[in-house]
Amino acid sequence: MTAVDLVTGGCGFIGRHLVQSIIATGRSVRVLDCGDPRGLSADAEYRRGSILDAAALSSAMVGIARVYHLAGDAHLWAPERGALARVNAEGTERLLAAAPPAARVVHCSTEAVLLTGFRDAARVRDGDLPSLDRMAGPYTRSKCLAEQAAFAAAQAGRDVVIASPTVPIGPDDWNMTPPAAMLALFLTGQTPFFLDCTLNLVDVRDVAEGLRLVGEKGQAGQRYVLGGENVPLRQLLSRLERMTGRRMPSMALPGSLAMAVAIVAEWFADHISHRSPVAVREGVRLALRSTPFDHSKARRELGYEPRPIDEALALAVAWLTERSVPRADVAAPARSTGFAS
Repeated sequence: MTAVDLVTGGCGFIGRHLVQSIIATGRSVRVLDCGDPRGLSADAEYRRGSILDAAALSSAMVGIARVYHLAGDAHLWAPERGALARVNAEGTERLLAAAPPAARVVHCSTEAVLLTGFRDAARVRDGDLPSLDRMAGPYTRSKCLAEQAAFAAAQAGRDVVIASPTVPIGPDDWNMTPPAAMLALFLTGQTPFFLDCTLNLVDVRDVAEGLRLVGEKGQAGQRYVLGGENVPLRQLLSRLERMTGRRMPSMALPGSLAMAVAIVAEWFADHISHRSPVAVREGVRLALRSTPFDHSKARRELGYEPRPIDEALALAVAWLTERSVPRADVAAPARSTGFAS
């Protein structure tokens, strides 16, 4: 019987590339997602459903050998405060309980849980899970709780491994994830300001390949950072200016002022607009805690080799420029910069 892999969130930006990467190895792929299957490989079996739907989750697990868990909510603000914990933390717990006992589970987390603000200038490597009280806000707390569940399952003897992508970029990001929203914000000239930080940018195709390698070679109970190139945001803006000929923001906001803007913006979103604010406190905290990442463990143990970021950046810029993203599409706050206006 042909081996079948399940990808939750397989219609997402990373998910679609992962599905294609797995199919290229000859394995069959089933996708469980409540999102738009646009761009999903025709060779994948698509099932519409949520990881919070017990029946849909149970049905999707039948005959599965590996589970790649990508489904989640990457927003830093939600009108309903419990949404992030329900999807990211409770959803992961439900998935772990529903997965076949013998199946390998690759839990896709985020580099953001490693940005605790209590470190020196050394690069962030794969280490123990930081404590919940060191998280930057609701999003990272929900992802930290999800990781705790994944690590607990591994300690109990389950074949669970954790992958932590950094900031993926590339074309065809139809869901406008935070990195795409950040680029669109700068390309459309909607802010003269930026909050200086260091981003670890990675080609989304390399993240997909890295996740597949984690599924094939990763050690249970371990975390692998899937990163690319450490780029100061000021340098990224210079690259974008040279690439596009468009003037990029040149004024760096002090962290205290960015936080003040975020506090006001969140209050307005919570009480007046009920729409995504232009800045969020958690995003500012993450930007202020930003530091370079090290993916040498993934390179050493998995053979993970990310390519230079220039091609993915150029492709993302070309796609966003051609699409002429309207303001409504970039309203979600850019997690990696912490500030958008």
